[in-house]
Amino acid sequence: MLQHLRVSATRARRAFRRLDEERGITGLETAIILIAFVVVAAVFAFVVLSTGLFSSERSREAVYAGLAKTRNAMTLSSSVVGISNAGLTQVDSIEFDLTLAAGGENVNLDSAALSNSTVISYVDDTTIAPDIVYTATPLVGDADLLLEPGELMRISVSLAAVGATVGPNYSFTIEIKPPTGSYMVLHRQTPAALEPVMLLN
Repeated sequence: MLQHLRVSATRARRAFRRLDEERGITGLETAIILIAFVVVAAVFAFVVLSTGLFSSERSREAVYAGLAKTRNAMTLSSSVVGISNAGLTQVDSIEFDLTLAAGGENVNLDSAALSNSTVISYVDDTTIAPDIVYTATPLVGDADLLLEPGELMRISVSLAAVGATVGPNYSFTIEIKPPTGSYMVLHRQTPAALEPVMLLN
């Protein structure tokens, strides 16, 4: 019996010793680990969101830049008129009216301006004039040469000054290139018989 009690006491001491050696995780340590996980997750989420917002902002800027490049700044608001010389042998000048396109920005039509001005070029089978002198006359709006919303501007191009000889049945192209936005192309042909003033198709 005594032997049995000794064995039981020895086992009990070993059990208590094992219990003393086991270490548990306290609530404070658990809270610290949880807070660390939450902080790491928050930082990761912030990085992901920031990257996504930056990418979407850059995409939006690219879309707006593309739209600004492709959108027409001006639109033709009249027919293209050809004015012949006295002998009705060639077209001396071309006239047409321009207005701003819907949503278009102001366009400088002062050909004498040194910068940020609209450039008009002329091309036919024998002549290339990349930057010709033109005359802008305000028809509707204020007296300056800045085409603004609601204004109408008449453009006159002297073909004689360009050195082009535009006779009957002659095709030519006029390109109007504003500082921003896409450029306009006017491709016209003179009729078989010239008139003093005629509409060019």
